[in-house]
Amino acid sequence: MIPLPMATPGEQNIIRKIGGNPEVKRHLASLGFTVGESATVVASMNGNVIVRVRETRVAINEEMARRIMI
Repeated sequence: MIPLPMATPGEQNIIRKIGGNPEVKRHLASLGFTVGESATVVASMNGNVIVRVRETRVAINEEMARRIMI
């Protein structure tokens, strides 16, 4: 498993684990990041990561993205 920001842009990945406290996990789940869901890094710039998850694009900061393991 590797953190989401280390994924190759454009490559589809499956979310294996989400770390953090329950509040962080709930926040990420509300954005569509759940275990078993596919996630594709679209771009990474200026400490932010743009991810395609559940047919939508979501921008999260790199610190939050590092809690998502693929």
